[in-house]
Amino acid sequence: MSICPKGKMSKSKRDKRRAQSWKIATPSLVVCSKCGELMRPHRVCKSCGSYNKLNVIKVD
Repeated sequence: MSICPKGKMSKSKRDKRRAQSWKIATPSLVVCSKCGELMRPHRVCKSCGSYNKLNVIKVD
């Protein structure tokens, strides 16, 4: 036997489920421990080029 729904799902119930996919959360930001700029967590800082208080890339 294949999977078959027992009854018709109403349009409102179907659309409530589908409405969750388009909501996008704002990105969380943290303060860089070296320069104090706002940056995404667990990423290299774009202003000073450091990650976890270590210089990773050279920024001009």
